[in-house]
Amino acid sequence: MSVENSTYTERAQTALATNSVLRNTYMLLSATLLFSAVVAGTTAALHLPYPGFIITLVGMFGLMFLVQATSNSAWGLLSIFAFTGFMGYTLGPIIDMYLQHFANGAQLVTMAMGGTGAIFVGMSGYALASGKRFNQWGGMLMMGILVAFVMSLIAVLFSIPALSLAVSMMFVLLMSGLIVYQTGEIIHGGETNYIRATLTLFVTIYNLFISLLQLLGIFAGDD
Repeated sequence: MSVENSTYTERAQTALATNSVLRNTYMLLSATLLFSAVVAGTTAALHLPYPGFIITLVGMFGLMFLVQATSNSAWGLLSIFAFTGFMGYTLGPIIDMYLQHFANGAQLVTMAMGGTGAIFVGMSGYALASGKRFNQWGGMLMMGILVAFVMSLIAVLFSIPALSLAVSMMFVLLMSGLIVYQTGEIIHGGETNYIRATLTLFVTIYNLFISLLQLLGIFAGDD
């Protein structure tokens, strides 16, 4: 009986810890998304210039590394807000460009936001409702993201619109899968650090929004 009680207690503690990580992740994700949106809106309203492809890459990967390195300390919270604020700054000029270039730019941005939210809720809900762990997806997703990233670099460097379109479609699929994977890892104890989990989910949302905005600009944009 004591063994059964001990097992039950361990399971209860594990469930509480998992729920705590999930709750803290969603709370921090909401705060960082709001902060990033405010920065993006301010940058767009002031018509500030895009920092450039190289600066964006260096800043993004540098701050991601910083978040990972400090994720087990209070500095991790400052790092994640620095990262999401920087990404918001890079997003502002992109949104401004759509608002200026397309007659229905505001509608495109709104549709991209709505689509991003719907995909995130849908994929997260699926992972939570299924109760499955999708750890077998990890390697496939990482390889797919690496391939898509290299393809995006080629598309930018050589100005290949068709390749950019393909990359955007790939990122929509890959980020949708990554949401399911990361949520599954949280609820099954594979990810116990809510700062790292927030980083992953924020990146998926950012890439989803950018990819959907590009696709909408191509297929629904009104010059």
